[in-house]
Amino acid sequence: MLYGRDAELRLLADLVTRAFDGTGGALLLRGEAGIGKTALLGAVRETARARGGRVLSALGVQSEASVPFAGLHQLLAPVLTDHTPSLTARQRQALFAAFGMTTGHPPEMFAVGLAALELISGLADEAAVVLLIDDAHWIDGPSSEVLAFVARRLEADRVVMLIAAREGQDTVLSDAGLDELQMAPLDDDAALALLTAHAPELDRSVRDRLLAEAVGNPLALVELPATLASDGSVPRTLLPWLPTTRRLERSFLSRASALPDSSRTALLVAAVDEEGDLTEILGAAQVLDGFAHPVASLEPAVDAGLIELSGHEVRFRHPLVRSAVYHAATASRRLAAHTALATVLAGHPERRAWHRAAAAQGPDDDVALDLEQAACRALHRGAPRAAAEALRQAALLSRPHTHRGRLLLRSAEIHFELGEASVARRQLAEARATQLETGEWLRLTLWTEALNEESWFTPERVRAFADVADRLADAESDGAALALRALWPLSIGCWYGNPTEETRGLVVKAARRLQSDDSEPMVLSIAACADPVAEAAWVIDRASRLAPGAVDDPAEQHALGASLTAVWAYDLSWPYLCAAVDGLRHQGRLGLLGEALASQAWAAIQLGKHRSARTAADESRRLSRDTGRSRWAYVADLALATLAGERGESDVANELIRTTEAELLSAGAQSILAFAQYARGRHAMVNKQYNDAFEQLARILDPADIAYHRFVGCWGIADLIEAAVRTGRDAEAEHYFAELEALAERTTAPFLKAMATYARPLVVPEDEAETCYQQALDTRLLANWPFHRARLLLAHGRWLRRRRRILEARRPLRAAVESFEALGVTAYGEDARAELRAAGETVGRPTPSTADALTPQELQIARMAATGMTNREIGTRLFISHRTVGQHLRHIFPKLGVTSRGQLHLVDLGSD
Repeated sequence: MLYGRDAELRLLADLVTRAFDGTGGALLLRGEAGIGKTALLGAVRETARARGGRVLSALGVQSEASVPFAGLHQLLAPVLTDHTPSLTARQRQALFAAFGMTTGHPPEMFAVGLAALELISGLADEAAVVLLIDDAHWIDGPSSEVLAFVARRLEADRVVMLIAAREGQDTVLSDAGLDELQMAPLDDDAALALLTAHAPELDRSVRDRLLAEAVGNPLALVELPATLASDGSVPRTLLPWLPTTRRLERSFLSRASALPDSSRTALLVAAVDEEGDLTEILGAAQVLDGFAHPVASLEPAVDAGLIELSGHEVRFRHPLVRSAVYHAATASRRLAAHTALATVLAGHPERRAWHRAAAAQGPDDDVALDLEQAACRALHRGAPRAAAEALRQAALLSRPHTHRGRLLLRSAEIHFELGEASVARRQLAEARATQLETGEWLRLTLWTEALNEESWFTPERVRAFADVADRLADAESDGAALALRALWPLSIGCWYGNPTEETRGLVVKAARRLQSDDSEPMVLSIAACADPVAEAAWVIDRASRLAPGAVDDPAEQHALGASLTAVWAYDLSWPYLCAAVDGLRHQGRLGLLGEALASQAWAAIQLGKHRSARTAADESRRLSRDTGRSRWAYVADLALATLAGERGESDVANELIRTTEAELLSAGAQSILAFAQYARGRHAMVNKQYNDAFEQLARILDPADIAYHRFVGCWGIADLIEAAVRTGRDAEAEHYFAELEALAERTTAPFLKAMATYARPLVVPEDEAETCYQQALDTRLLANWPFHRARLLLAHGRWLRRRRRILEARRPLRAAVESFEALGVTAYGEDARAELRAAGETVGRPTPSTADALTPQELQIARMAATGMTNREIGTRLFISHRTVGQHLRHIFPKLGVTSRGQLHLVDLGSD
């Protein structure tokens, strides 16, 4: 009976009931050791099984925390054999590779997550599933990331995940944004009832003392009575100033110390062994003592209430028992237990390596190399963070003059690739004090220069970097590629930052010296980002000559596509970004996919593909937050704000801009503030608030402003010119137009040429305006920019109407209305309709697009389902379960007025 936990039991029972009814979810239970988390999970287990549900469990163990995917394997092992055949071949491969059950390409973390989600969702087709994760703070990192991914995607599945973690010990699951239940101590009445039930014979004074000592901790109330002396008094060893956890450990230890020697040996090995495998434990105990240990050697520990035996599994009654046994042993005995276990784990090289490391008494190069091999296996299993940790531990066990520097360097490189710059810098600094080969010294210097943010954007630093890069290219076969990889993020820093022109030029020169040919995609990407104005013409010329398929790696496609947006070549960037999104989606590289989708969203906005922009930005913001890349989520949020403004959703736009700007300032991400200003300026233009629009957009081009960004400023320069004209700022309009025209000429960027074409009629003398309008509409310069062409039609029609050329005005205004409706740009469409009505033409209410009735994700799913894709195929592409896809379709059908997926192809789902 769980005394005093009625409210918690009702909450968990409700979650389980909802899972049986088809609505899943996840809950994180927090509390101190012994507070009742495990007991609550046990009650849920029994309830779920009694109702015919399937229960899968995993228990975190401290010694297991370094073995990648150990926790996930523990959770899914009971169903792997029978249920993995239902997965796609790619999902099976990802899951088996993560578990070290097959060889092949290392799986992406989230490909493993999707495979686990689909496996669990498939189980829910048969019966409700309850996932119980106890002591989550000791679940290994890769498993925690996968479980967090799964936990956020259970709403439509008959699955509930309950996670218990000790207070004060953070885990990836703590930051997954899950609902939490804080476990408080029992109140006085419940504590008294529990103590009385377990120790009814206690004297009142002793009972009161135990109640005071336990402080409402249920485990303490159950276990502390066992520490009483034979006369019922409280022993002096029960010291009141010790924390509850320590007192409980002492209670368990007093029982363990009374066991026979053979039992204590087996119990210590069990505390060291993360698997709880009876055969392993008895085998290691034999190695430790030199004689065979029968199963009976563990029975006294069972009788003492310290462990439980279930088949071939040894389970500690509570994690504090394991902790007490382990830490009470002498250091030499603990090391010997790890050594003994490593001996019997000859067939499990990864676990063996970690136990050998735990047993090491000082530097040991042999053990370090064993851990290095474990790191290699972790990389092959798709767990780079676990690999980096193994390399760091291997470095600590190596001597400075042997392998330490090399191992630290490799760990730092992995952290750099993961975007964890501070960790990489620290490890590079440690490696500097070790012995390194010539090539290793060059790599260390290269990464040190690349990660030196404080003084990077100076010509001197770039020259130093370029010198190291050149020497590395000469010294190692892959040196040039490595140097370009290090230079790429720094060129992005040039685009977001404000270095001198000399610095920009030196970055480009450094890249060109490393290129293998004149059109190498990575060099094009670096040049585009480092110096967009000076290099745009060259980049656009070379990129336009690249043969289709010349870039087939999704990461390189993303780099090139994003870089072409940096030089305003959105039309050229679009096919690369689309290919990158498809490829990264197929590979399950969610972090980079979120970035590619954000780039795709902004390119789509400029290309007038507003529905595609909305779905891309919506997915980007979700995936970017899922993968901890908040800056890209902000970029996606501001794309959605821009689109909301153009759809006439002013409240949504203003709230997105306001909250995102606050987060940007709090996070110190000032380089993205220009995106917020652009969204504000566009929103003001939509609402004909031309004075506000001018002020917002002008800030982006003001070097003294915090939101200054020369390149983003060019996105809205045509709007800025129009706002200046409409507010009587003729001199400013002419100034900005001259800048735009010169920039378009120098860069050859089609987008800038189109903007100049749009803006020219606004600034020329009155007698030249009509010719400019006609020339602009008759040329092909606006062919790839339908949104801006529609706006030019609107401007031309308005110009004609205000000159009382009513009949002539109707034609461009009619075309503008049709274009805005096709694009789904509601606000500008209403403006065009108002102008057309003012021109004397009866205009009906706009026909709502069926596509616009759906949320962005619903539109994605509807379009995929209309092509004949199954729910599982759609789920795989969108990283959600097939049951979630089914739930979305049930919402989609009534919105579209259909009853089945077979009718979707008859519905207008919009196009760009």
